[in-house]
Amino acid sequence: MTAIKHALQRDIFTPNDERLLSIVNVCKAGKKKRNCFLCATVTTERPVQVNVVKVKKSDKGDFYKRQTAWALRDLAVVDAKDAVKESPEFDLHFDKVYKWVASSTVEKNTFISCIWKLNQRYLRKKIDFINVSSQLLEESVPSGENQSVAGGDEEAVDEYQELNAREEQDIEIMMEGCEYAIANAEAFAEKLSRELQVLDGANIQSIMASEKQVNILMKLLDEALKEVDQIELKLSSYEEMLQSVKEQMDQISESNHLIHLSNTNNVKLLSEIEFLVNHMDLAKGHIKALQEGDLTSSRGIEACTNAADALLQCMNVALRPGHDMLHAVKQQQQRFSDLREQFARRLASHLNSVFVQQGHDQSSTLAQHSAELTLPNHHPFHRDLLRYAKLMEWLKNTDYGKYEGLTKNYMDYLSRLYEREIKDFFEVAKIKMTGTTREGKKFGLHGSSGKLTGSTSSLNKLSVQSSGNRRSQSSSLLDMGNMSASDLDVADRTKFDKIFEQVLSELEPLCLAEQDFISKFFKLQQHQSTSGTTTNEVEEMDGVALSRSYTSGVPQTVSSEKDMVRQMMTKIFRCIEPELNNLIALGDKIDSFNSLYMLVKMSHHVWTAQNVDPASFLSTTLGNVLVTVKRNFDKCISNQMKQMDEVKISKKSKVGILPFVAEFEEFAALAESIFKNAERRGDLDKAYIKLIRAVFDSVEKVANESQKTPRDVVMMENFHHIFATLSRLKISCLEAEKKEAKQKYTDHLQSYVIYSLGQPLEKLNHFFEGVEARVAQGIREEEVSYQLAFNKQELRKVIKEYPGKEVKKGLDNLYKKVDKHLCEEENLLQVVWHSMQDEFIRQYKHFEGLIARCYPGSGITMEFTIQDILDYCSSIAQSH
Repeated sequence: MTAIKHALQRDIFTPNDERLLSIVNVCKAGKKKRNCFLCATVTTERPVQVNVVKVKKSDKGDFYKRQTAWALRDLAVVDAKDAVKESPEFDLHFDKVYKWVASSTVEKNTFISCIWKLNQRYLRKKIDFINVSSQLLEESVPSGENQSVAGGDEEAVDEYQELNAREEQDIEIMMEGCEYAIANAEAFAEKLSRELQVLDGANIQSIMASEKQVNILMKLLDEALKEVDQIELKLSSYEEMLQSVKEQMDQISESNHLIHLSNTNNVKLLSEIEFLVNHMDLAKGHIKALQEGDLTSSRGIEACTNAADALLQCMNVALRPGHDMLHAVKQQQQRFSDLREQFARRLASHLNSVFVQQGHDQSSTLAQHSAELTLPNHHPFHRDLLRYAKLMEWLKNTDYGKYEGLTKNYMDYLSRLYEREIKDFFEVAKIKMTGTTREGKKFGLHGSSGKLTGSTSSLNKLSVQSSGNRRSQSSSLLDMGNMSASDLDVADRTKFDKIFEQVLSELEPLCLAEQDFISKFFKLQQHQSTSGTTTNEVEEMDGVALSRSYTSGVPQTVSSEKDMVRQMMTKIFRCIEPELNNLIALGDKIDSFNSLYMLVKMSHHVWTAQNVDPASFLSTTLGNVLVTVKRNFDKCISNQMKQMDEVKISKKSKVGILPFVAEFEEFAALAESIFKNAERRGDLDKAYIKLIRAVFDSVEKVANESQKTPRDVVMMENFHHIFATLSRLKISCLEAEKKEAKQKYTDHLQSYVIYSLGQPLEKLNHFFEGVEARVAQGIREEEVSYQLAFNKQELRKVIKEYPGKEVKKGLDNLYKKVDKHLCEEENLLQVVWHSMQDEFIRQYKHFEGLIARCYPGSGITMEFTIQDILDYCSSIAQSH
């Protein structure tokens, strides 16, 4: 910047008799960056003109050119944008507002400071400075490179001094006395020289006349020096006298200082002794409590707690420099250490005994809960142990090794105890689910562990039976290792739902109570450790959101005491997750539809646990189990879709309502009752979409393969059933599929009716198809009767073949065939028959219209009327 400044001064401002005081590199705000320089300059001639000049680099070369100049007196406002926060932006208000962005805040502040000084010197504070730091404006001494420039300007200004009024008056008088001074300067200068010589001579004479007076003054000075010498002699004698007094006073002062120093040392020594006695003296009662205090009674525990706190205060006292070198202090510290070690050992031994005793006492109560689906209550044990919470905190602060040992022993004893309780609890749950132990063996239950054995069930291919006995024989067609959902009744599923809910309801308070106790007893809920940084990430697996914790920093290091609680809970309740997974596998094996109940219940409990503490052991464990439940649910859906793909139809019986269509209805009705107001409704909606598309595809596949039943009948009946099911259940996510099912049902109904009606009046249909073909070829309708194959005689011959009796017989045969095609469950016979009646009447009207147009005036009519058709159809329907 200095080089640029010198270049600008040399190339631009020196030729214009201007001095450059400050410069700032700027660009216009909000536009493309095209840098230029704003320069503050003053003229070297009087009167001084102050300008702000904009200089930019030439496009044709590396030299700079002067672009715009503004007079400083035209500057109204300087806006620095922000007086507190550093910002390179500022505005200058001339004839309009110019917005600038400086290359740095330092350059901006230096430039504004220079403008402020020029304003103070030349414009008498006419410019307003807003959003400018007051410190910047109050700065009186310029800094950096502007100092020399501004200083040089002031020196240049000081070289010229104006004449005062008296000097101007004397010069005017002298000029008036010499009128020719202006016309003849040499004569005027010669006269002034002569007058100056006259004045110099007068001055010399005046000095010589004052010599006598100088001699008199010198004499007086000699007398004054004599008087001074006499005074000095007297002062010397006085000084000798005071010197002896001074020595005596110094001795007295030194003696007083030593006395004061001794007193000060004694006071300090007393203060130090009192400090040590007050802060490092442990009462005998506290010592006795630490050595022999009763750790079984509440009073004894309180006394030991108070003594331990007092001991900790004595050990943690902040000693002053030098105290640790005193033998008594070292001896007392050693005594405190021995007391701490002795009491810590005694406390750890007692608490270990309490943990062991808890295991034995709690085991004796397991028999009381063996027949009930409840978990033992650990509240009395927690209540007794919480009396030692303050002592545990003391142990944590004084002897972390023993604290860790107690923590490990507690986890070992309690994990074994909880494992027995939880396994017995789940054994009872499994027995209640399967009814009896003997029935439980059928599902792979062996021993007290309740583990599941055996392979997963395999599904054989389904056979579609006749509509009359489809439901009665459906169970025999499903060869499944586990029980079919259709074979269990609602009561069994409700029973399973209640048992599963009770299991979760028992586990949840047990885990929360134990976690709360661990936090309070081991004092893990207050302080956060800084050994690592924990990052919580949400991972979605099979649509289930799980919260997982990752720790950065030292590997295998607990990042916080909250993580330590989670680790302790994981070890104590390590059997909960596998037992829950076994129970879920059993429920899924009993009935795959149980996964619906489990998904809803487990989701609700996970949601509740995450609202309390997303990172807790209970929330993490239930979240992991929820993944398994979601997979079982997906497997249930996949199995149903697989059954649809493997379905085979019988070639000897009519199809009717396909089994997977009825099973979808059962599944949807059950799911709607289970997922009402559930948190995971989205999972069910996704399953619905997959299932309904599979149902649609499988119905079309079966219809295409059907030999006994027409394709249109299979499509019509099954899509009618699907439409009725979706209309009844009102599943919002399947609205589009409901409309599609209705459209398919309507289309195939119409197709079946048209196809079936082509047979009763077959010759008549063929005749009029030929008539329409001739008309389509361009023959006029009234000329068709002149065609040999379609003359009036041929028409009468065809009509005679279909008298009313023959038509009724044909309709009766058609009714029987339709009745044979349709199944009884869907009850669509009358709907189809009514549609056929309407289609027959439409064809009749069409034939009559062709006769009237192509055979006008022939008097040829059908041998039966529309009313006859209505009567035939009605009597046939009533007779059957």
